[in-house]
Amino acid sequence: MKVKNAIIMAAGTSSRFAPLSYEKHKAMVEVKGEILIERQIKQLKEAGITKIYIVTGYKAEQFDYLVKKFGVTLIHNAEYLTRNNNGSIWAVRNILGDSYICSSDNYFSENPFEKEVEDSYYAALYSEAHTDEWCMTEDENGYINSVVIGGEKSWYMLGQTFWSQDFADKFLKILEAEYDKEETKGKLWEKIFMAHLDVLKMKIKKYEPDVIYEFDTLDELRTFDNSYITDTRSEIIKSLVIQLNVKEQDIINLKPLKTSTTEAAGFEFDCKDSHYSYQYNSKELKNL
Repeated sequence: MKVKNAIIMAAGTSSRFAPLSYEKHKAMVEVKGEILIERQIKQLKEAGITKIYIVTGYKAEQFDYLVKKFGVTLIHNAEYLTRNNNGSIWAVRNILGDSYICSSDNYFSENPFEKEVEDSYYAALYSEAHTDEWCMTEDENGYINSVVIGGEKSWYMLGQTFWSQDFADKFLKILEAEYDKEETKGKLWEKIFMAHLDVLKMKIKKYEPDVIYEFDTLDELRTFDNSYITDTRSEIIKSLVIQLNVKEQDIINLKPLKTSTTEAAGFEFDCKDSHYSYQYNSKELKNL
């Protein structure tokens, strides 16, 4: 079937990517000389996909320039702080079908997109060792028949998905019935998919290692792009370097502080032999 469009999900706050995500949207981070979302848009266009929609929310204004530069269409998800990514799916319900659905923070070393696709699928990588990712199994026809969080010797979800018109119609019917339920707000669309595998038929599209990347934390990005070890491009970290009289590479193991809201709160980190917390709003640094 011919791909009609691509939808890039870029509404979330990416709290685990603190503190870089406090200063710019994660999709706008430069990786090996390219802006993440710009690289993905170029790959889609190279594959012949010209109708590209970006679902915005957090720091939405940072995406405005892409309209003129690449001819994309922006769709704002006003519920990005109160719902998980099922809200972004709902925001594009009128254009969804024969569509790629992509994460704005994925980095593809090879172009994974095609103009024509055989069936609905979820991209996957294989892990021999234990992983905390969402692991899948398939039936004799190649359709996903189970999804569990965590596993080993398993294919796990990572990267783009493709939704046929039939898959999209069935998913949206389920989502419409469940959308107003309180328990639906916090669900990833994948969680809804998991509960309806008998109806929502999707295959696993298997990729070789080193094709699809996702950087949940600054430490993970540093492993892939070594330039971030000594230059994080973060004014927050540069200010901490001055306060602590250290180098940027000394600040490691960054994790967001736990909070009851999705608003930026702060992060904790290790520096040499000490552990610190930093409050984003008050700019308060504590030695823990």
